[in-house]
Amino acid sequence: MVDVGAKPKTERVAVATARLRMLPATRERILAGKVEKGDVLAAARLAGIMAAKRTPDFVPLCHPIALSGVEVTLTPEEAGLSVRAQVKTVDRTGVEMEALTAACAAALTVYDMCKSVDRGMVLEAVQLEHKAGGRSGTWHRDAGDTEATQEALPLPARGGKRRGSAGGKRGGAEEVSPAARSGKRAKRPREAEGLRTALETVVRAGKRTKRGG
Repeated sequence: MVDVGAKPKTERVAVATARLRMLPATRERILAGKVEKGDVLAAARLAGIMAAKRTPDFVPLCHPIALSGVEVTLTPEEAGLSVRAQVKTVDRTGVEMEALTAACAAALTVYDMCKSVDRGMVLEAVQLEHKAGGRSGTWHRDAGDTEATQEALPLPARGGKRRGSAGGKRGGAEEVSPAARSGKRAKRPREAEGLRTALETVVRAGKRTKRGG
């Protein structure tokens, strides 16, 4: 762990968000309180608060921090639910990880309580939105930050094909067309026949040499 003992205690805030995509029927069931396991939104809020307080148990190099406030909210969206977690402290290090952990735990609790009716739910876009306090000051996510991150990520190759360099090459080797491969196969019998003829000529020459000797 990093030694933060020499830092002064300052007020720090962090906000993180996450999204859950789900079937419209699942969202309506949650909002109507008709999920078999109970009140999904209340359970998710409590899970987020508890997770924020236990973050060092999940993330090994996080410092235990005395939190002064944790607020977790879940808001219905057209595609499902959005989660927002805000964490505050007056301490020597920030609470970004506590906010991210809270958002993840709240979203996972929703999944756990609703998986019997919608196993296809997707937890996505877990990200820090805002942090304030400390030596680095204030940071806030702009739309461009998310777009730049997505553009920087390498896209996987599709269809099981390897990505090669430009100019129709794959993995540094030239691609060979089916016609060219067929032509190469056609040349092989002729090459073999020529080699056989040459060997026979050498053998006959050797026999004549022996007879002449």
